[in-house]
Amino acid sequence: MDFEPIEKKWQERWEKEGVYKTSIDKSKPKFFMIFAYPGVSGFLHVGHMRGYTYTDVITRYKRMRGYNVLFPVGVHASGNIAIAFYQKVKNKDPKWIEYLKENGATDEDLNKMTSPEAVVDYFVNVYVNEYWKKFGFLADWERFTCTIYPEYNKFIQWQFRKLKEKGLIVQKPYYATFCPKCGPVAVDPSQTDISKGGNAEKQEFTLLKFKMGDVYLIAATLRPETVYGQTNMWVRPDITYVKIKVGDEIWVVSREAAEKLKYQKEGIEIVGEVKGEELIGKKALAPGVNREIIILPSSFVDPNFGTGIVTSVPSDAPYDYIALEDLKKDEETLRKYGIDPEEVRSIQLIPIIETPGWGKFPAKEIVEKMGIKNQNDPKLKEATQVIYKEGFHKGKMIGDTPYSGMSVEEAKEKVKQDLINQGLADIMYELSEEVICRCGERVVIKLIPDAWFIKYSDEELTKKSKEHAKTMLILPETFYNNFPNILDWFQDRACARLGNWLGTKLPFDERWVIEPISDSTLYPAFYIVSKYVNLGKIKVEDLTDEFFDYVFLGKGEGKEEWKPIREEFDYWYPLDINLGGKEHQTVHFPVFVMNHVAILPKDKWPKGIIAHWYITGKGGKISKSKGGAEPIPGATKKYSVDGMRLYYCHVASPFVDVEWDPDTVLKYKSQVEKLFTLFETLLKETSGKENKWIVSRFYSKLKQATEAMDRYDMRKTIDILLFEFMKDLNKYIKQGVNLKTSKEILNLWLRTLAPFIPHTAEELWERLGNNSFVSLESWPEVDESKIDPELEASVELIDRVKDDIREVIKLVGKQPSKIKIFVSPQWKYEFLSIVKDEIKNGNRDFKSIISKIPQELKPHMPEITKILPKLIKDESKIPTTILSEDKEYNFLTENKAILSKEFNAEIEIVKASASSEPKAKQAFPSKPGILIE
Repeated sequence: MDFEPIEKKWQERWEKEGVYKTSIDKSKPKFFMIFAYPGVSGFLHVGHMRGYTYTDVITRYKRMRGYNVLFPVGVHASGNIAIAFYQKVKNKDPKWIEYLKENGATDEDLNKMTSPEAVVDYFVNVYVNEYWKKFGFLADWERFTCTIYPEYNKFIQWQFRKLKEKGLIVQKPYYATFCPKCGPVAVDPSQTDISKGGNAEKQEFTLLKFKMGDVYLIAATLRPETVYGQTNMWVRPDITYVKIKVGDEIWVVSREAAEKLKYQKEGIEIVGEVKGEELIGKKALAPGVNREIIILPSSFVDPNFGTGIVTSVPSDAPYDYIALEDLKKDEETLRKYGIDPEEVRSIQLIPIIETPGWGKFPAKEIVEKMGIKNQNDPKLKEATQVIYKEGFHKGKMIGDTPYSGMSVEEAKEKVKQDLINQGLADIMYELSEEVICRCGERVVIKLIPDAWFIKYSDEELTKKSKEHAKTMLILPETFYNNFPNILDWFQDRACARLGNWLGTKLPFDERWVIEPISDSTLYPAFYIVSKYVNLGKIKVEDLTDEFFDYVFLGKGEGKEEWKPIREEFDYWYPLDINLGGKEHQTVHFPVFVMNHVAILPKDKWPKGIIAHWYITGKGGKISKSKGGAEPIPGATKKYSVDGMRLYYCHVASPFVDVEWDPDTVLKYKSQVEKLFTLFETLLKETSGKENKWIVSRFYSKLKQATEAMDRYDMRKTIDILLFEFMKDLNKYIKQGVNLKTSKEILNLWLRTLAPFIPHTAEELWERLGNNSFVSLESWPEVDESKIDPELEASVELIDRVKDDIREVIKLVGKQPSKIKIFVSPQWKYEFLSIVKDEIKNGNRDFKSIISKIPQELKPHMPEITKILPKLIKDESKIPTTILSEDKEYNFLTENKAILSKEFNAEIEIVKASASSEPKAKQAFPSKPGILIE
């Protein structure tokens, strides 16, 4: 089926009629929702559309529920991404040009990319017109904004002046993640500025100075408190180290470390070289312990990590322990470097940390426990993590040192500071994994002596933010529970950079440009203003501090043309839901909440956050710029828009990663196609009478689905409304289609499908003879008077009896001539009703429930005590609607002819209470006994 003409038809109609436009309507409650706007980091792919689709589905649902809905969109272009893209176009980078053309860019488009801003304009057009509109989003396009637009810059500068007024902007030295080509970059899971390494952490190394003649060998460690266990040093004999001048000292480090240190210390100068093999066998004075230790060769030393020189603590470091054990057995290597093997064999482990569950030498213990044979064993990494974690968090210092008895966590900082104060150590920062900038350069750590920060460590701000977070809707629940800890953990954030960046200039010093996360905190508020700028009702130069103070804070009188904007802000704010990818749990959402709390009045603080997980490729998260997923234009043709929307909403909970599987997505397209066939069948009159059962089923499902959708459980809603109800409709068709009943049901059902598959719903709505947009119709109200639980239970009873008869026939292996159906005795219905009420009220105690059994049921107590434990364990054995002996008997009797025809056999309905047949004893409410003759 070709869905494209249908999709285009309804998208054009929605556009023409302006159904996306929003304005104040005080007769309705409002609902304001956004998705975290995407960065201009390449073409969007099928992974991105998951969260965006959730936003459109939820806002469509809310609109149909009677809310006045605001759903605006924007694009984030601050930073270096568009600059890097422009450079690639300018330099005619073949891979980049191929990537652009594969995704639909023409030569004319490429010729227009004459600046970073032009690159942004190109992607803005693609995002809005080729993705979001073609996915059927009813976003308010009049409010579109971008973070590099001049009006947005004015808004951000006002925001920063407000933060400074409140003492939340500070300056101090900062070790920033830095691209040698682009300048400071942000390293976080959103990967706004970088193409690799978003989970890297900035690590602080203590640089230990080992005196050897007139130079210092520098070893980097993350655990300075372990210096008291040093027995030797490790260097790589096959690399050449460099001598660098640091102040008045000469340090020996790897060449890679020297390059890193140049960014962190002034005046670093390479003054010589020394081969690693020349250091082997010599001794150096170890800091902290003031004794000479021998320098030994090792292959596990990495010149890219730390300084390329490692101090050895074999008591608590598995790598050091196993390397030392290997070397003790390798006489050939020792003699090669002129080292007496006995000197190495005499090295003794020094106990330094006491950790519960471990002995004096935990490194030795875990190596032996895990069966690690040599330093090439991959289990060493796990062993190191276990010992370091246990020792650091639970251990206490031991031995003859000033720190004996102190916790390792406390000792770490004290030992480090004491060594620095004594001139025996220094500090270096490094990233925990390789980080690559968008331009392709490797990211380093650089000292910025006068960096600007937003003071998120402010105790009062953190306290207020945590208190407010408790009142918010935050999904998933694990995120809600963890959010206060995230706010506690969130410290001061460097908020501006020096260099050639797109974005907003810092108002206090325009040499600096505000970084991409810091300009994306209050932005939902700007969607109120952007409409008036876009429509030419207010000019950029009018966006003064006085304007923003009036609109957002209610300060001052305000000009006449400002008043409608203030009224809109008062009406729409606060934001009801901000939806974004799971990376934003620690990137965007904390600052989003804290900046609102810092700047806006309490009644404007946000009400909700939803974090959703990823659509992944086989190798993990899909990247825009690196490809790995199907581009959207081709995907919509292959799978259809509604097929993809259905897939996103139903394939899994929003809170788990889902691997993109084309075959699975095609099944959802097929499901949409089935709707068209089903629709035609339902409008073909047959001999059916008006059917109260299917109407009752619809309203029962509607009740369940509405409750699920009010919890934003889209998967459950689709399960109920589409997959379960389609089964009911197919059963209804078998009973005989009645045109009046079908039209009644379809008019209701299509309205419930409209948020999820709007193009299909609109098309079928029109074919049903309606002239309105189903998207603007109301969500059906549950008509309790049309729900008949007993009728539904009776129909389910017939289906269950049919299934049970088939199973029995299958077991006996013969065609019956007569089938006896035994209806449960009345006492079991009464007993079940008591148990159901007790369990509903939270009572699952056997003795307590037994005590509620009335006197008239006591004769059946032997059976009751056998049945009750099974019901307590599995309440699904209790029917949703409990009928009675007479009702089941009468309904089965009324349907004898249907059953007889189905199985080509005589049917006899028998009350189990009046029968001595053994099968009669097995009869249970809604599950009669079956006997085949």
